[in-house]
Amino acid sequence: QVQLVESGGGLAQAGGSLRLSCAASGFSVNYYAIGWFRQAPGKDREGVSCITSLTSSDRSTYHADSVKGRFTISRDGAKNTVYLQMNSLKPEDTAVYYCAAGYHCSGAPRQYDYWGQGTQVTVSS
Repeated sequence: QVQLVESGGGLAQAGGSLRLSCAASGFSVNYYAIGWFRQAPGKDREGVSCITSLTSSDRSTYHADSVKGRFTISRDGAKNTVYLQMNSLKPEDTAVYYCAAGYHCSGAPRQYDYWGQGTQVTVSS
């Protein structure tokens, strides 16, 4: 059974850091693109970061302009887990964060086949 479980959310102060984890089961994170999305109250779900499959021709990571230089996405194949390191947090980063698996990195949620349940991140000013 395919499952994604996020963890690591919580409360942080502006300027602080959090590391989110996305633990997968039922498939290997090495062979899927794994994306992180977030959704704030009253807003659409937006793509934050993505790491391509190891079988991808470009083998890249992607970040939204709003988080470039602050967030880093990485993968640990042995633990079948993808991480999102979030530094220099801002109040506008407050949202529920989701990880998702698909065949290609995309900013469109509909391109992903599997989703986790989400983890809340709250950044206080």
